[in-house]
This record gives sequence, C-alpha cells and structure tokens, in this order.
Amino acid sequence: MTVCVTTAEKFLDMGIALAIFAAVIAVILLIASRFGGRRGDRVVALVFLLPVAVMLAVGLIYPGVLTIINSFYDAPGTSFIGIDNYETIFTSKDQLTVLRNTVIWVVVTPFVATGIGLLYAILVDRARIESLAKAVIFLPMSISFVAASIIWKFVYEYRPDQGNIKQIGLLNQIVVWLGGEPTQWLLETPLNTLFLVVVMIWIQAGFAMTVLSAAIKAIPDDVIEAARLDGVTPWGMFRFVTLPSIRPAVVVVLTTIGIGTLKVFDIVRTMTGGNFDTSVVANEFYSQSFRADNQGLGAALAVLLFILVIPIVVYNIRQLRASEAR
Repeated sequence: MTVCVTTAEKFLDMGIALAIFAAVIAVILLIASRFGGRRGDRVVALVFLLPVAVMLAVGLIYPGVLTIINSFYDAPGTSFIGIDNYETIFTSKDQLTVLRNTVIWVVVTPFVATGIGLLYAILVDRARIESLAKAVIFLPMSISFVAASIIWKFVYEYRPDQGNIKQIGLLNQIVVWLGGEPTQWLLETPLNTLFLVVVMIWIQAGFAMTVLSAAIKAIPDDVIEAARLDGVTPWGMFRFVTLPSIRPAVVVVLTTIGIGTLKVFDIVRTMTGGNFDTSVVANEFYSQSFRADNQGLGAALAVLLFILVIPIVVYNIRQLRASEAR
C-alpha cells in the first residue's frame, strides 16, 4: 500500500511540474504574440531568453560563485581561512599524488585514444567489413563508465597462486599461462593508475574513430587522386594530405577527450575508490566533500578542476573559429 501511495505521489509531482512548465510556455507565447515589428522581435527574443538566463543563474552561476566562496573557508564552512585550502592542494603529499595522477590521465588518455582511433579509422577505411569493424570498437561507448569499470575489474582480478585455485582475471590467467606469477595490478603504484587509464582509452577510442573516420571520408577524392598521381607514398599521403585535412577534427577529439578525462570519476570510484594512490581531482573532490566532510578543501578542488578545464575549452573554441574562417 505504501509503495502505491509513493508511486502516486511521484506521478502527481511529475504532473504538477509538467503543468507549471506548460503554464510558463503559455505565458511566454502570450506575451510574445502581443508585439510586432522590430521592437516586437526584440521583446520576443528577450521573453524567450529570460527563462534561460534565470535557470542558468540559479543552476550554474549561483552554485559556481558559492563554491568559489566556500573554497576560502575551513572544513565546516564557518571560518574564513584565505588560500589555505589551495596551499594544501599544492603542498600536501596526498594531494600532490592526486595532481600527479591527474596529469598522467590528461597526458596519456587523449593522445593514446586519439592515436588508436585515427589508426583504426585509416586501416578499416573502405574495407569490406568496415561497418562491423567500426561497430566492434564503438561498442564500449554504448555502456556506462561504471559498467566498463566492472568489466575491467574482472580483467584485473587477482587470486593467490595456491594449489588448484584458478584465476578469474583474464590478465592474470594469461600471465599464469606464460609461466609468471599473478599480480595485484590495482595495488601497485603508479602502474595501477595506468591500468585505470586503459579503461578510459578503451571507451574513448571508439569516439575518436567515429569522428576521425567521418573527417577522412570528407576529404575530396580529387585531392587524394592528385596525390597518388604525384607518386606520394602511403606515409606521405597520411602526413601531407590526410592529417592536414582532418586537423580540426583531431583538435576537437583531443580536447573533448581531454575535458572528459579531467572530470573522470566513475572509473576511479568503481575500481579502487581512490585508494592505493589512484585518486584524481574529481574523485578527491567527492571524497573530501561527502566522505571526509571537508567542505572547504572539496570546494577548492572543484574550483581547481574548473580552472583546468577553461584553457582546453578556450583553445577548442579558437581552433573552431580559425577553421571556420578558412
């Protein structure tokens, strides 16, 4: 009976929310219909933009400003301590490990994932099984980060080499077949961070392949034919024709994967929980804010993450504008 009541209440709340949304849209359309001409166009634009601006202010700007303010307060958020939280991030041994891991993620993941995607896109381009080959590498993109992490956690699974105990982890089973000893891959630092990075590369390589494959197919056939008639070698074709032509797409892929890597949380939280020196900025922000109840340091880490993302976004926008201007 309680479950039925709860479900009914949820449907009622959803109905009220939809009714409010419909009422707001109706009011906006009513106001917009009262005006005409150039002045009316401006009023209509203002009427439609106003709700968006309000939602951005309430849902994005206000929390962002509040987070910046909280980053200058202590753990309970009651006393102003200045930049102490930021000093902790750059002086504490644990936080320096977090920054080191984040750098490893950002340096390795975008370039390796993009490189694999580009190589794969070139190899399967116009092949007979192109669609099937692309579907295989794109499959990891269809599952969540948590699901991918669970899959790879089984790949890295460890069992002590005692008696007839069989390894259920694929990687350790291969090591045993080759005559080696099983290893606890996720416990040995800093290699455990690289093993986590592999999961992100596995997921993002499909995205890189899809975008870059579309860019390769957009290269005009006459350009390719002209290069072949000039006797350009396959390496020369890639270096002087393919790569310059798809450069804007490569930049988009690199920056998109870079931003996603900076914000990586699910993989670390699912596979190690940030233990064994594997934590990154996004995971540490969660741990400090919601597990250690250190609101000030958590807010400072969130601000740091935001600052790290800004240069990548700015660079991406400039490259897009430059490519459009050509």
